Amino acid sequence: MEIIPAIDLIDGRCVRLTQGDYNDKKVYEQDSLDMAKSYADCGVRRLHVVDLDGAKAKAPCNLAVLEKLASHTNLDIEWGGGIKTSESIKDVLNAGANRAICGSVAVDNRDLFKEWLQMYGTDHVILGADIRDGMVATHGWLKNSGVAIEELIEDFLPAGLSQVICTDISKDGMLQGPNFELYVALQNKYNGVNFTLSGGISCMDDVAKAKELGLHSVIIGKAIYEGRITLNNIKEWLQNE
Repeated sequence: MEIIPAIDLIDGRCVRLTQGDYNDKKVYEQDSLDMAKSYADCGVRRLHVVDLDGAKAKAPCNLAVLEKLASHTNLDIEWGGGIKTSESIKDVLNAGANRAICGSVAVDNRDLFKEWLQMYGTDHVILGADIRDGMVATHGWLKNSGVAIEELIEDFLPAGLSQVICTDISKDGMLQGPNFELYVALQNKYNGVNFTLSGGISCMDDVAKAKELGLHSVIIGKAIYEGRITLNNIKEWLQNE
């Protein structure tokens, strides 16, 4: 079970949204680099970073932050938000991200996403599928695509898709526990794909349950910011893994 802490950025600052609502955000004073270093000190290997400005602007907006995180830590950074063109994915990977999370473009331009899977390799390209009412939401969670996650996965499997981050928007930022049923069903149906649970992790018991259910990785955001999960909790968990 891999724990992946999350940092969401607006104007270069750490924020958390509730259910993906840009109007319902909380700004935290922690510096993103300080946070990243503290995670690395705990033994965390991977960091999940979302450029919320980029998601809205349809192009990466916080690449300077990415360069700083990549140059001052050894973390495996997965970066999402605004990756919609071949230039933007190249910019993100060149700025230091090891993995690019692609959401809207995978719905709107499937051929391009398949091209990226083959060009950069499936270790470096992640399908980001954010779910609302059973359908994938795109463009910073502002648009309902009307496309089910299963349709996307089955379209991309022949191109080698191996990594999916799935976020249940209804659970995101609510600290009420994840939709375990969704992730277990997906993992069982597509056992060759590594699904990362995102949205709703509220305490270490949720992490333990995810492991017990056979899931491979979880993203934790607001629970850390709000002190529900401490750095010591993460350190102890990783030492025992």
